[in-house]
Amino acid sequence: MTATPDAGPEAAAALARRQELEQRFAALAPPTRLHIDGRQTDAVDGAVLEKVSPRDGRVIARVAAGGAPDVDRAVASARRAFDGGRWSALHPRRRRAVLQRLARLVEEHAEELALLESVDMGKPYTDALAVDLRVTVQTLDFYAEAADKRYDEVAPTGPEVLATVTREPLGVVGAVVPWNFPLMMAVWKVAPALAAGNTMVLKPAEQSPLTALRFAELATEAGVPDGVLNVVPGLGPTAGAALGRHPDVDAVTFTGSGEVGRLFLSYSAESNIKQVSLELGGKSPQIVLPDAPDLEVVARAVAGGIFFNQGEVCSAGSRLLVHRSVKDELLELVLDAARRTVVGDPLDPRTRVGALVEEKHLERVLGHVRGAVEDGARPVLGGGRVLAGTGGYYMEPTVFDDVDPAMRIARQEVFGPVLTVIGFDDAEEAVRIANGTDYGLAAAVWTRDLSTAHRMSRAVRAGTVWVNCFDDSDITVPFGGCAQSGFGRDKSLHALDKYTQLKTTWIRL
Repeated sequence: MTATPDAGPEAAAALARRQELEQRFAALAPPTRLHIDGRQTDAVDGAVLEKVSPRDGRVIARVAAGGAPDVDRAVASARRAFDGGRWSALHPRRRRAVLQRLARLVEEHAEELALLESVDMGKPYTDALAVDLRVTVQTLDFYAEAADKRYDEVAPTGPEVLATVTREPLGVVGAVVPWNFPLMMAVWKVAPALAAGNTMVLKPAEQSPLTALRFAELATEAGVPDGVLNVVPGLGPTAGAALGRHPDVDAVTFTGSGEVGRLFLSYSAESNIKQVSLELGGKSPQIVLPDAPDLEVVARAVAGGIFFNQGEVCSAGSRLLVHRSVKDELLELVLDAARRTVVGDPLDPRTRVGALVEEKHLERVLGHVRGAVEDGARPVLGGGRVLAGTGGYYMEPTVFDDVDPAMRIARQEVFGPVLTVIGFDDAEEAVRIANGTDYGLAAAVWTRDLSTAHRMSRAVRAGTVWVNCFDDSDITVPFGGCAQSGFGRDKSLHALDKYTQLKTTWIRL
């Protein structure tokens, strides 16, 4: 399950493409300084982060590491821009035009941004271009169009009163985003917040800051006024905590772990009770009933749902819940799909599973694997590190069978290419198992029976339930979870609710 042997015309073409991408990356000069008030600047204390590429363990950049003084500067810049009306007071059509220009610039630079993303955090370049950049452009276009399409309300009061309900931007929004989809998830937050008229301070994950900084440059080029979008890379306990505690930040939107999500709730309570929205982890089940459609289709969806992006996906289908009557057949098909999944260099066009984001995370995932074996789960595929000679952080697709729902591997988020297989005897048992974790982000149900699909979709606790598919989506539908998967929604028009507040104006006539 490592890269295919380097022989034959396909291998030669893949090698040529990889070398071409390596040369293109070497020619890039991505920004590495903080982006505050429309210009690049060093951290106040001169601190830098050595950015290591997970594909080979080499340092590819030294990025300014912002701290509390830098967050202060960025927030002050955002506050001046908001209070001065540089953005919020613009006609919505003008905000729309700027965001549309930004979408076109991102589209123009898609290959460059995908290359930065791939080398920065380890995902296959082909996925970064076909998925991350495509969705990023769609998101910018969608919220650009939304900027001048939402109407306010007139309340149905008596004739002696005119009562209006208007949506207003919150002010300064802090966004803290993860490393698994660095640019795409940043834009899921930046686009609706800017469309609504807010100003922002964005803190990318320290593992993947390069595309956020480049995106800020493009935003300035598109006409986003100085101070409206500031980017401060840095560590969570310094830059992230400073943003969460800052008394002049009106809201924080965060995607990441539950542990850090709890910190942002405490930061809000310790400071100005700022609004907080959280999109946290998941342990998403794929429930396969005995009347499921074509099991080969199901198997491909199961393999893709856990091995895509190295399993570093909050909504990854990490639990396969399958009726015992079809379990053996489906498991063999899933194993066959997993065996054919190529692990390798993110710049190799044959690669389907790239490198995990950093060595520390690889060790964490391998620790989950060891714990599963200790608890009695049966490893049927993979379980180890591969391609260690490259210096990169690669792991083979891994599958555990005979998993008890109470085991740690069935309850804890692994965030790696690790699938657990759990059998069940009837739909009611499947729902109990599906709801038997602390999470509620996503799920899938595979059945030909429409009534069963409806009943189970309602019974499963999740923000999204797919029926006879997995991970299908569109910018027009919301994404988020319940329980310890967080609250608030990214994507769709509903995301604008996180970045606006309602004002009632009561006029006695």
